Amino acid sequence: FAKYYTPVVVFLALALAIVPPFIIEGATFSEWLYRALAFLVVSCPCALVVSIPLGFFGGIGGASRSGILVKGGNYLEALNDTEIVVFDKTGTLTKGVFKVTGIKPQSNFSKEELIRFAAYAENYSNHPIATSIVNAYDKEIDKNLVTAYEEISGQGIKAIINGKQVLAGNTKLMSERNIAFEHAEYAGTVVHIAIDNVYAGHIVISDEIKEDSIQTIKALKEIGIKKTIMLTGDDKFVASRVAKQIGIDEVHAELLPHQKVEKIELLNKEKSEKGKIIFVGDGINDAPVLARADIGIAMGGIGSDAAIEAADVVIMTDEPSKIATAIKVAKKTRRIVTENIVFALGVKAILLILIAFGVGTMWEAVFGDVGVTLLAVLNSMRAIQKKY
Repeated sequence: FAKYYTPVVVFLALALAIVPPFIIEGATFSEWLYRALAFLVVSCPCALVVSIPLGFFGGIGGASRSGILVKGGNYLEALNDTEIVVFDKTGTLTKGVFKVTGIKPQSNFSKEELIRFAAYAENYSNHPIATSIVNAYDKEIDKNLVTAYEEISGQGIKAIINGKQVLAGNTKLMSERNIAFEHAEYAGTVVHIAIDNVYAGHIVISDEIKEDSIQTIKALKEIGIKKTIMLTGDDKFVASRVAKQIGIDEVHAELLPHQKVEKIELLNKEKSEKGKIIFVGDGINDAPVLARADIGIAMGGIGSDAAIEAADVVIMTDEPSKIATAIKVAKKTRRIVTENIVFALGVKAILLILIAFGVGTMWEAVFGDVGVTLLAVLNSMRAIQKKY
């Protein structure tokens, strides 16, 4: 804006001082020089230069008061054009606090054996599901018995425990190893266990939906979000059940981290030219998707460091409803900034015309510069208030 505005008003002021004395009979150079100087004072863009960044700073401050950390004014501005909001499931829409609610042994294995092998296999993992299994075992684990350990991305864990090969993971892990297993449909996550390539049974782990998840989707629809989507590595049945309960439009389950990125790439083709996609996640596996989305939002309380680092916005309270709040803050900030632009340019345009015709004086010019700047600054300060 300054690239064009500044030279235009400077040359207009110069023309105002030099041209009229030559073409208007009786015009004096001193009179038109005074008008040109007043014209320059009015045209000074202080109101815009000060109030617009201040409006965004106020918006960022207002968001932080609500526990939302926005990493820049460009991300706050981008939130205004959000069309699609994509969610991870575990830890984002659900609490991520898992508890073992069922132990279903098979092939002559006992419940104690099943939970013991599962706990040993999951002992080195920091995933909430792994932690819940270890907690359910509730006995001391001899790490010397684990002689090999491998995490298989998007599938589960392979470990050698006391000379036995143990597989613990989802249906993909069982299918790829050609292990016949029982297809179980529960209102929770199912971890299948195989020992020496023999299906030993499965463990059911339940996760609660966050209290405000349903309200989040409703609020997003109310503010004009076109589509809500869930991307998760969890079982299709569990993911579909959660999505239906919350009210999400579309769900894609049993995805690996790179497949989530591919889904975001496909969604980029669905949005409009100016439309933006938000991805909301919390885990280390979400970092690539958070970075690829137009706006990445991480859960700051339970989120991994990698996810928080990759995100553009961080919700410190882990409440998904804050996403709608962030968008409302962005819309309010844009409205205030637009008011300042229209007000500043409108007043300046009127005063520039009046001064050019000799109706306005230097006093009006000072008001057009300093007065308008102060009023715009005061208006910008409204952005920091927690009223959306």
